[in-house]
Amino acid sequence: MSSDLFLGIDMGTSGCRIIAINEMGEIRGRSHVSLPPPQRQGRAIEQDPEQWWQAIKQAFTNLFQEVPAKAVRSLAVDGTSGTVVLVDKKGSPLTPALLYNDSRNHAEAHLIAEQAPPHSGALGPTSSLAKLLYLQTRPEALQAAYLLHQADWIAFRLGAKLGISDENNCLKTGYDSNQQEWPDWLDRVGVRRELLPTVVPPGTLIGTIDPSHTETFQIPPQAKLVAGTTDSIAAFIATGAGKPGDAVTSLGSTLALKVASERPIFSAKYGIYSHRLGRLWLAGGASNSGGIVLRQYFTQAQLDEMTPHLQPQQITGLNYYPLPAQGERFPVPDPHYSPCLAPRPRDDITFFQAILEGIARIEAQGYRQLQSLGAPFPSLVKTTGGGAHNPAWLQIREHTLRVPVIAAHETEAAYGSALLARQALS
Repeated sequence: MSSDLFLGIDMGTSGCRIIAINEMGEIRGRSHVSLPPPQRQGRAIEQDPEQWWQAIKQAFTNLFQEVPAKAVRSLAVDGTSGTVVLVDKKGSPLTPALLYNDSRNHAEAHLIAEQAPPHSGALGPTSSLAKLLYLQTRPEALQAAYLLHQADWIAFRLGAKLGISDENNCLKTGYDSNQQEWPDWLDRVGVRRELLPTVVPPGTLIGTIDPSHTETFQIPPQAKLVAGTTDSIAAFIATGAGKPGDAVTSLGSTLALKVASERPIFSAKYGIYSHRLGRLWLAGGASNSGGIVLRQYFTQAQLDEMTPHLQPQQITGLNYYPLPAQGERFPVPDPHYSPCLAPRPRDDITFFQAILEGIARIEAQGYRQLQSLGAPFPSLVKTTGGGAHNPAWLQIREHTLRVPVIAAHETEAAYGSALLARQALS
């Protein structure tokens, strides 16, 4: 059996994860290194990109104590969508990285909203485009060569040509994935076009490993660098979902849905946009409902104790819409939408089950909303997040969705990026 290895690097804001897989997709090694917390000042949230690179180097060091560096054939990087940095012509950061949740740029977001189409992924103060308009005004921008997303900068440090990005990361910077171009309306908001990266599809070969890493880590000089994607798309890839109608529900603190579609789906009203992935599109939306509601009423120990006593075959009949507070995004686009968690039964187990049933109905309603806009209704739902490990909840969701719901075997974004790296050489 071949000993070739393919690496996926998941670069987040809390740490770096690397997973090595073989040609069969089997995990051969893992590494994780934590990052210092970002700097926060009001709505401004920043991080030093050099901390990312130090974490990468340590993660490599740890990984290659477990697997042979000489077996690496390709690498791909995913990063946090919406995290960006300005760099000079040598690729050195001129500014701190503005993180995905940096929301200082309201004036810039207002200007974008006046010019961007309503389905653009660049809307809102946390968009990469709003951050670019802000960064352009800083004195350091006079020396700027490119705006890079987190994954772009890491790929460059590994050896990729400066100024290359992928379609998924560029969505929030205003890139039109449908037309595969930077649209004309960007000129009307004052974007310096020379700062925009060249865009390629995820999985595209974009270079070979820098010779210095061959010397430091013994990675072969012929190892290929592959264009990555965002962390959420990498996590979708990790599940193995990939046919039209395959869907992935992430059940963490909030509820996020994605379904593979043969056509892109966009709706500003519902906060729905689509990422291109090969010949398919991943259309999705996110609700404010999710595990955060359960945490308002129960501890984890209480949830664990009650779970074996749930009776998914006996529906409670309580028609809840579980939200942590007033306001919903999807499938009900209403900032004033009120949660419904009444009447509360005296029995905590019944209350717990009724919340799970309510979240399952929101999931089903979300997929029906995507279907009404042109996406296929799921034929299969793979589920990730903490909620994926509750067998009674899986039964409740299968009953509500009327399609198979299974816990995904692999869910880590780094694994999805490793699959991209492998696919590029197959």
